[in-house]
Amino acid sequence: MAGRPTSPLGDEIVARIHRLAAISEAADNLTRIFLTGEHRAAADLIMNWMVEAGMSARLDAIGNVCGRYEGEHPGLPCLMLGSHYDTVRDAGKWDGPLGLITAISCVAELNRRGRRLPFAIEVIGFADEEGVRFASTLLGSRAVAGTFDERVLSTRDAAGISMREALVQFGLDPDHIGAAARVRDELLGYVEVHIEQGPVLEARNLAVGVVSAIAGATRLAARLTGMAGHAGTVPMALRRDALAGAAECISLIEQLCREDDGGLVGTVGYIQAAPGATNVIPGQAHFTIDMRAPTDERRNRSVAEMVRRIEAVAKRRNLELQLDVTHENRTVPCAPWLKTQLAEAVAAEGYSAFELPSGAGHDGMAMVDVTDVAMLFVRCRGGISHHPAEHVEASDADAGARVLLRLIENFRARQP
Repeated sequence: MAGRPTSPLGDEIVARIHRLAAISEAADNLTRIFLTGEHRAAADLIMNWMVEAGMSARLDAIGNVCGRYEGEHPGLPCLMLGSHYDTVRDAGKWDGPLGLITAISCVAELNRRGRRLPFAIEVIGFADEEGVRFASTLLGSRAVAGTFDERVLSTRDAAGISMREALVQFGLDPDHIGAAARVRDELLGYVEVHIEQGPVLEARNLAVGVVSAIAGATRLAARLTGMAGHAGTVPMALRRDALAGAAECISLIEQLCREDDGGLVGTVGYIQAAPGATNVIPGQAHFTIDMRAPTDERRNRSVAEMVRRIEAVAKRRNLELQLDVTHENRTVPCAPWLKTQLAEAVAAEGYSAFELPSGAGHDGMAMVDVTDVAMLFVRCRGGISHHPAEHVEASDADAGARVLLRLIENFRARQP
Protein backbone atom coordinates (compact mmCIF):
# COMPACT_ATOMS: atom_id res chain seq x y z
CA MET A 1 0.00 0.00 0.00
CA ALA A 2 3.01 2.29 -0.36
CA GLY A 3 2.15 5.57 -2.03
CA ARG A 4 -1.54 5.49 -1.12
CA PRO A 5 -2.71 9.09 -0.66
CA THR A 6 -3.78 10.13 2.80
CA SER A 7 -7.36 11.07 3.57
CA PRO A 8 -8.34 14.11 5.64
CA LEU A 9 -8.22 11.77 8.65
CA GLY A 10 -4.49 11.17 8.23
CA ASP A 11 -3.71 14.84 7.70
CA GLU A 12 -5.73 15.83 10.78
CA ILE A 13 -4.02 13.23 12.96
CA VAL A 14 -0.53 14.31 11.97
CA ALA A 15 -1.30 17.98 12.54
CA ARG A 16 -2.65 17.27 16.00
CA ILE A 17 0.25 15.01 16.91
CA HIS A 18 2.61 17.92 16.28
CA ARG A 19 0.40 20.39 18.14
CA LEU A 20 0.16 18.17 21.21
CA ALA A 21 3.93 17.53 21.13
CA ALA A 22 4.50 21.28 21.52
CA ILE A 23 3.15 20.99 25.08
CA SER A 24 6.28 19.99 26.98
CA GLU A 25 8.22 21.01 30.07
CA ALA A 26 11.30 21.60 27.89
CA ALA A 27 11.56 23.34 24.55
CA ASP A 28 14.30 21.07 23.21
CA ASN A 29 12.69 17.71 24.03
CA LEU A 30 9.23 16.27 24.63
CA THR A 31 8.54 15.59 28.29
CA ARG A 32 4.97 15.56 29.62
CA ILE A 33 4.72 13.98 33.04
CA PHE A 34 1.66 13.01 35.11
CA LEU A 35 -0.03 15.83 37.06
CA THR A 36 2.25 18.64 35.89
CA GLY A 37 1.24 21.95 34.36
CA GLU A 38 2.04 20.59 30.91
CA HIS A 39 -0.09 17.58 31.62
CA ARG A 40 -3.05 19.83 32.45
CA ALA A 41 -2.52 21.98 29.35
CA ALA A 42 -2.53 18.82 27.22
CA ALA A 43 -5.72 17.61 28.92
CA ASP A 44 -7.46 20.91 28.17
CA LEU A 45 -6.44 20.77 24.52
CA ILE A 46 -7.63 17.17 24.17
CA MET A 47 -10.97 18.01 25.76
CA ASN A 48 -11.39 20.87 23.27
CA TRP A 49 -10.78 18.44 20.41
CA MET A 50 -13.34 16.05 21.88
CA VAL A 51 -15.99 18.77 22.07
CA GLU A 52 -15.23 19.82 18.50
CA ALA A 53 -15.73 16.17 17.49
CA GLY A 54 -19.24 16.16 18.95
CA MET A 55 -18.49 14.58 22.30
CA SER A 56 -19.10 15.65 25.86
CA ALA A 57 -15.75 15.85 27.66
CA ARG A 58 -14.52 15.80 31.24
CA LEU A 59 -11.62 14.92 33.52
CA ASP A 60 -12.22 11.96 35.80
CA ALA A 61 -10.92 11.50 39.34
CA ILE A 62 -7.39 10.38 38.34
CA GLY A 63 -6.93 12.90 35.51
CA ASN A 64 -8.03 10.75 32.57
CA VAL A 65 -9.59 12.78 29.75
CA CYS A 66 -12.96 11.21 28.93
CA GLY A 67 -15.11 11.95 25.90
CA ARG A 68 -18.49 10.41 25.09
CA TYR A 69 -20.36 10.29 21.79
CA GLU A 70 -23.89 9.08 22.41
CA GLY A 71 -25.51 6.37 20.33
CA GLU A 72 -28.95 6.27 18.81
CA HIS A 73 -30.31 7.19 22.22
CA PRO A 74 -28.56 8.33 25.41
CA GLY A 75 -27.17 5.94 27.99
CA LEU A 76 -26.23 2.98 25.79
CA PRO A 77 -23.21 0.80 26.65
CA CYS A 78 -20.06 2.03 24.92
CA LEU A 79 -17.18 0.83 22.80
CA MET A 80 -14.16 2.44 24.48
CA LEU A 81 -11.21 3.71 22.41
CA GLY A 82 -8.07 5.60 23.29
CA SER A 83 -4.55 5.53 24.70
CA HIS A 84 -2.38 7.56 27.09
CA TYR A 85 -1.26 11.18 26.86
CA ASP A 86 1.67 11.19 29.30
CA THR A 87 5.20 10.60 28.00
CA VAL A 88 8.59 9.37 29.10
CA ARG A 89 11.38 11.94 29.34
CA ASP A 90 12.88 13.04 26.02
CA ALA A 91 10.06 11.18 24.28
CA GLY A 92 8.77 10.68 20.79
CA LYS A 93 5.53 12.27 19.62
CA TRP A 94 3.54 9.19 18.73
CA ASP A 95 3.60 6.74 21.66
CA GLY A 96 0.15 7.12 23.23
CA PRO A 97 -1.17 10.20 21.40
CA LEU A 98 -1.54 8.32 18.11
CA GLY A 99 -4.26 6.09 19.53
CA LEU A 100 -6.02 8.89 21.36
CA ILE A 101 -6.00 11.36 18.46
CA THR A 102 -6.97 8.68 15.94
CA ALA A 103 -10.03 7.80 18.03
CA ILE A 104 -11.06 11.46 18.29
CA SER A 105 -10.70 11.90 14.52
CA CYS A 106 -12.85 8.84 13.84
CA VAL A 107 -15.62 10.14 16.10
CA ALA A 108 -15.35 13.54 14.42
CA GLU A 109 -15.88 11.85 11.05
CA LEU A 110 -19.02 10.12 12.33
CA ASN A 111 -20.26 13.44 13.70
CA ARG A 112 -19.62 15.20 10.39
CA ARG A 113 -21.86 12.62 8.73
CA GLY A 114 -24.48 12.96 11.47
CA ARG A 115 -24.21 9.25 12.12
CA ARG A 116 -25.25 7.65 15.42
CA LEU A 117 -24.73 3.98 16.18
CA PRO A 118 -26.59 1.39 18.29
CA PHE A 119 -23.98 1.91 20.99
CA ALA A 120 -22.09 4.86 22.43
CA ILE A 121 -18.42 5.56 21.82
CA GLU A 122 -16.17 6.72 24.61
CA VAL A 123 -12.67 8.02 23.94
CA ILE A 124 -10.26 8.07 26.85
CA GLY A 125 -6.85 9.64 27.27
CA PHE A 126 -5.23 7.77 30.14
CA ALA A 127 -3.42 10.11 32.48
CA ASP A 128 -0.43 7.95 33.39
CA GLU A 129 0.66 4.82 31.56
CA GLU A 130 4.41 5.33 31.63
CA GLY A 131 4.88 5.59 35.41
CA VAL A 132 7.71 8.12 35.16
CA ARG A 133 6.84 10.37 38.09
CA PHE A 134 5.80 7.90 40.78
CA ALA A 135 7.37 4.67 39.46
CA SER A 136 3.98 2.99 39.20
CA THR A 137 2.58 2.28 35.74
CA LEU A 138 -0.96 2.11 34.30
CA LEU A 139 -2.38 4.45 36.93
CA GLY A 140 -5.10 5.87 34.67
CA SER A 141 -6.31 2.54 33.28
CA ARG A 142 -6.15 0.82 36.67
CA ALA A 143 -8.47 3.51 38.04
CA VAL A 144 -10.95 2.89 35.21
CA ALA A 145 -10.71 -0.87 35.67
CA GLY A 146 -11.32 -0.55 39.41
CA THR A 147 -7.93 -2.01 40.36
CA PHE A 148 -6.16 1.17 41.46
CA ASP A 149 -4.05 0.49 44.58
CA GLU A 150 -4.57 3.46 46.89
CA ARG A 151 -1.31 2.67 48.68
CA VAL A 152 0.53 4.34 45.79
CA LEU A 153 -0.97 7.68 46.82
CA SER A 154 1.74 7.92 49.49
CA THR A 155 4.62 7.45 47.02
CA ARG A 156 6.73 10.52 46.36
CA ASP A 157 8.41 11.89 43.27
CA ALA A 158 12.01 13.06 43.03
CA ALA A 159 11.05 16.43 44.54
CA GLY A 160 9.41 14.79 47.55
CA ILE A 161 5.83 15.51 46.44
CA SER A 162 3.40 12.68 47.16
CA MET A 163 0.91 11.50 44.56
CA ARG A 164 -1.87 12.60 46.90
CA GLU A 165 -0.43 16.13 47.06
CA ALA A 166 0.07 16.23 43.29
CA LEU A 167 -3.55 15.25 42.65
CA VAL A 168 -4.76 18.05 44.91
CA GLN A 169 -2.48 20.57 43.16
CA PHE A 170 -3.92 19.36 39.83
CA GLY A 171 -7.43 20.10 41.10
CA LEU A 172 -8.49 16.51 41.78
CA ASP A 173 -9.68 14.79 44.94
CA PRO A 174 -7.51 11.74 45.80
CA ASP A 175 -10.24 10.43 48.11
CA HIS A 176 -12.59 9.94 45.16
CA ILE A 177 -10.40 8.00 42.72
CA GLY A 178 -12.84 5.12 43.03
CA ALA A 179 -15.34 7.26 41.12
CA ALA A 180 -13.29 6.69 37.94
CA ALA A 181 -14.02 2.96 38.01
CA ARG A 182 -16.35 1.51 35.40
CA VAL A 183 -18.45 -1.63 35.58
CA ARG A 184 -18.42 -4.39 32.99
CA ASP A 185 -22.00 -3.83 31.81
CA GLU A 186 -21.14 -0.27 30.73
CA LEU A 187 -18.40 -1.38 28.33
CA LEU A 188 -18.67 -3.44 25.15
CA GLY A 189 -14.91 -3.61 24.69
CA TYR A 190 -11.71 -1.57 24.58
CA VAL A 191 -9.74 -1.02 21.36
CA GLU A 192 -6.44 0.84 21.17
CA VAL A 193 -4.41 1.99 18.18
CA HIS A 194 -0.70 2.25 19.00
CA ILE A 195 2.64 2.44 17.27
CA GLU A 196 4.31 -0.94 17.14
CA GLN A 197 7.46 0.18 19.01
CA GLY A 198 9.34 -2.52 17.13
CA PRO A 199 10.60 -3.36 13.62
CA VAL A 200 8.37 -6.28 12.59
CA LEU A 201 5.78 -4.41 10.49
CA GLU A 202 8.46 -2.39 8.75
CA ALA A 203 10.43 -5.55 7.95
CA ARG A 204 7.28 -7.03 6.37
CA ASN A 205 6.37 -3.77 4.60
CA LEU A 206 3.02 -3.62 6.39
CA ALA A 207 1.29 -0.44 7.52
CA VAL A 208 -0.76 -2.08 10.29
CA GLY A 209 -0.92 -5.29 12.29
CA VAL A 210 -3.42 -6.96 14.60
CA VAL A 211 -2.07 -7.61 18.07
CA SER A 212 -2.49 -11.20 19.27
CA ALA A 213 -1.52 -10.63 22.90
CA ILE A 214 0.29 -8.22 25.19
CA ALA A 215 3.25 -10.15 26.52
CA GLY A 216 3.60 -10.79 30.21
CA ALA A 217 6.82 -9.83 31.93
CA THR A 218 8.90 -11.10 34.83
CA ARG A 219 11.68 -8.90 36.18
CA LEU A 220 14.32 -10.08 38.62
CA ALA A 221 17.21 -8.54 40.51
CA ALA A 222 20.26 -10.80 40.73
CA ARG A 223 23.22 -10.52 43.09
CA LEU A 224 26.30 -12.71 42.91
CA THR A 225 28.78 -12.58 45.78
CA GLY A 226 32.28 -14.01 45.58
CA MET A 227 35.55 -12.73 47.00
CA ALA A 228 37.39 -9.58 46.01
CA GLY A 229 41.13 -9.98 45.59
CA HIS A 230 44.29 -8.64 44.01
CA ALA A 231 44.20 -8.82 40.22
CA GLY A 232 47.84 -9.90 40.05
CA THR A 233 48.18 -12.41 42.87
CA VAL A 234 45.11 -14.69 42.85
CA PRO A 235 45.46 -17.59 40.38
CA MET A 236 42.60 -17.97 37.92
CA ALA A 237 41.62 -21.40 39.24
CA LEU A 238 41.18 -20.03 42.77
CA ARG A 239 39.16 -16.96 41.96
CA ARG A 240 35.55 -16.31 43.01
CA ASP A 241 34.99 -13.56 40.44
CA ALA A 242 31.40 -12.30 40.72
CA LEU A 243 31.54 -10.24 37.53
CA ALA A 244 32.84 -13.14 35.45
CA GLY A 245 30.01 -15.23 36.88
CA ALA A 246 27.50 -12.51 35.95
CA ALA A 247 28.90 -12.39 32.43
CA GLU A 248 28.36 -16.12 32.06
CA CYS A 249 24.81 -15.80 33.39
CA ILE A 250 24.03 -13.01 30.93
CA SER A 251 25.33 -15.12 28.06
CA LEU A 252 23.14 -18.02 29.19
CA ILE A 253 20.07 -15.78 29.30
CA GLU A 254 20.69 -14.67 25.73
CA GLN A 255 21.28 -18.26 24.64
CA LEU A 256 18.07 -19.47 26.28
CA CYS A 257 16.01 -16.82 24.50
CA ARG A 258 17.69 -17.45 21.14
CA GLU A 259 16.90 -21.15 21.47
CA ASP A 260 13.19 -20.35 21.81
CA ASP A 261 11.12 -19.87 18.66
CA GLY A 262 7.96 -18.70 20.40
CA GLY A 263 8.61 -15.03 21.00
CA LEU A 264 10.60 -15.28 24.25
CA VAL A 265 12.86 -12.27 24.84
CA GLY A 266 15.25 -11.59 27.67
CA THR A 267 17.18 -8.46 28.56
CA VAL A 268 19.85 -7.59 31.10
CA GLY A 269 19.55 -3.82 31.14
CA TYR A 270 21.69 -2.95 34.16
CA ILE A 271 24.85 -4.33 35.75
CA GLN A 272 27.13 -3.05 38.48
CA ALA A 273 30.30 -4.57 39.92
CA ALA A 274 32.04 -3.88 43.23
CA PRO A 275 34.45 -2.72 44.38
CA GLY A 276 34.91 -1.38 40.83
CA ALA A 277 38.67 -0.92 40.60
CA THR A 278 40.85 -1.82 37.63
CA ASN A 279 43.23 -3.98 39.65
CA VAL A 280 40.69 -5.70 41.95
CA ILE A 281 38.77 -8.91 41.24
CA PRO A 282 35.08 -8.06 41.58
CA GLY A 283 33.66 -9.53 44.75
CA GLN A 284 30.05 -8.67 44.00
CA ALA A 285 27.92 -8.12 40.91
CA HIS A 286 24.34 -6.91 40.62
CA PHE A 287 22.28 -7.18 37.44
CA THR A 288 18.66 -7.05 36.34
CA ILE A 289 16.74 -9.53 34.19
CA ASP A 290 13.60 -8.83 32.13
CA MET A 291 11.89 -11.86 30.58
CA ARG A 292 8.81 -11.58 28.33
CA ALA A 293 6.76 -14.02 26.26
CA PRO A 294 3.37 -14.10 24.50
CA THR A 295 2.02 -16.72 26.93
CA ASP A 296 2.34 -17.08 30.68
CA GLU A 297 3.08 -20.80 30.36
CA ARG A 298 6.07 -20.17 28.11
CA ARG A 299 7.34 -17.30 30.24
CA ASN A 300 7.03 -19.17 33.52
CA ARG A 301 8.71 -22.25 32.09
CA SER A 302 11.53 -20.19 30.64
CA VAL A 303 12.08 -18.22 33.85
CA ALA A 304 12.33 -21.49 35.78
CA GLU A 305 14.88 -22.83 33.29
CA MET A 306 16.85 -19.57 33.45
CA VAL A 307 16.97 -19.73 37.25
CA ARG A 308 18.18 -23.34 37.07
CA ARG A 309 21.03 -22.37 34.73
CA ILE A 310 22.06 -19.36 36.83
CA GLU A 311 22.07 -21.46 39.99
CA ALA A 312 24.34 -23.97 38.24
CA VAL A 313 26.77 -21.21 37.28
CA ALA A 314 26.86 -19.88 40.83
CA LYS A 315 27.46 -23.34 42.29
CA ARG A 316 30.25 -24.19 39.86
CA ARG A 317 31.99 -20.85 40.45
CA ASN A 318 31.52 -21.01 44.24
CA LEU A 319 29.44 -17.82 44.30
CA GLU A 320 26.54 -16.95 46.55
CA LEU A 321 23.38 -16.12 44.60
CA GLN A 322 20.38 -14.01 45.52
CA LEU A 323 17.51 -13.73 43.04
CA ASP A 324 14.44 -11.59 43.78
CA VAL A 325 11.37 -11.13 41.58
CA THR A 326 10.74 -7.37 41.43
CA HIS A 327 7.85 -7.24 38.95
CA GLU A 328 5.42 -9.65 37.34
CA ASN A 329 2.62 -8.98 34.86
CA ARG A 330 0.45 -11.65 33.33
CA THR A 331 0.06 -12.02 29.59
CA VAL A 332 -3.10 -10.42 28.21
CA PRO A 333 -4.49 -12.20 25.13
CA CYS A 334 -6.61 -10.02 22.88
CA ALA A 335 -10.23 -11.21 22.83
CA PRO A 336 -10.72 -13.51 19.81
CA TRP A 337 -14.16 -12.09 18.89
CA LEU A 338 -12.87 -8.53 18.95
CA LYS A 339 -9.59 -9.42 17.26
CA THR A 340 -11.56 -11.08 14.45
CA GLN A 341 -13.55 -7.90 13.79
CA LEU A 342 -10.35 -5.87 13.77
CA ALA A 343 -8.79 -8.27 11.26
CA GLU A 344 -11.91 -7.98 9.09
CA ALA A 345 -11.57 -4.20 9.11
CA VAL A 346 -7.88 -4.45 8.17
CA ALA A 347 -8.67 -6.76 5.23
CA ALA A 348 -11.62 -4.64 4.09
CA GLU A 349 -9.29 -1.64 3.85
CA GLY A 350 -7.01 -3.65 1.56
CA TYR A 351 -4.25 -4.53 4.02
CA SER A 352 -2.91 -7.90 5.08
CA ALA A 353 -4.40 -9.00 8.43
CA PHE A 354 -1.06 -9.93 9.95
CA GLU A 355 -0.96 -10.86 13.65
CA LEU A 356 1.91 -10.13 16.01
CA PRO A 357 2.38 -9.98 19.79
CA SER A 358 3.20 -6.84 21.73
CA GLY A 359 6.37 -7.08 23.75
CA ALA A 360 5.67 -3.70 25.37
CA GLY A 361 3.07 -3.13 28.05
CA HIS A 362 -0.10 -1.12 27.34
CA ASP A 363 -3.22 0.12 29.11
CA GLY A 364 -5.06 -2.95 27.86
CA MET A 365 -3.18 -4.94 30.52
CA ALA A 366 -5.29 -3.11 33.11
CA MET A 367 -8.48 -2.75 31.07
CA VAL A 368 -8.82 -6.52 30.63
CA ASP A 369 -10.00 -6.65 34.24
CA VAL A 370 -13.20 -4.82 33.27
CA THR A 371 -13.74 -5.58 29.55
CA ASP A 372 -12.39 -7.43 26.51
CA VAL A 373 -9.50 -5.73 24.71
CA ALA A 374 -7.96 -5.56 21.24
CA MET A 375 -5.12 -3.56 19.71
CA LEU A 376 -4.07 -2.37 16.28
CA PHE A 377 -0.39 -1.64 15.70
CA VAL A 378 0.76 1.00 13.23
CA ARG A 379 4.21 0.81 11.65
CA CYS A 380 6.85 3.14 13.08
CA ARG A 381 10.07 4.03 11.30
CA GLY A 382 12.99 1.84 12.32
CA GLY A 383 10.96 0.38 15.18
CA ILE A 384 12.22 3.31 17.27
CA SER A 385 10.19 4.39 20.29
CA HIS A 386 10.71 6.30 23.55
CA HIS A 387 13.10 8.49 21.58
CA PRO A 388 12.79 11.79 19.69
CA ALA A 389 13.35 9.89 16.42
CA GLU A 390 10.03 8.07 16.89
CA HIS A 391 8.09 8.62 13.65
CA VAL A 392 5.00 7.45 11.78
CA GLU A 393 4.40 8.27 8.14
CA ALA A 394 1.18 10.17 7.42
CA SER A 395 0.00 7.36 5.14
CA ASP A 396 0.40 4.82 7.94
CA ALA A 397 -1.44 7.03 10.43
CA ASP A 398 -4.18 7.26 7.83
CA ALA A 399 -4.24 3.48 7.45
CA GLY A 400 -4.75 3.06 11.19
CA ALA A 401 -7.58 5.60 11.15
CA ARG A 402 -9.32 3.97 8.20
CA VAL A 403 -9.20 0.58 9.89
CA LEU A 404 -10.46 1.92 13.21
CA LEU A 405 -13.31 3.83 11.56
CA ARG A 406 -14.36 0.74 9.63
CA LEU A 407 -14.26 -1.31 12.83
CA ILE A 408 -16.49 1.22 14.60
CA GLU A 409 -19.02 1.41 11.78
CA ASN A 410 -19.30 -2.38 11.54
CA PHE A 411 -18.88 -3.22 15.21
CA ARG A 412 -20.93 -6.10 16.56
CA ALA A 413 -21.23 -6.45 20.31
CA ARG A 414 -20.27 -9.79 21.78
CA GLN A 415 -23.28 -12.06 22.16
CA PRO A 416 -23.96 -13.41 25.67
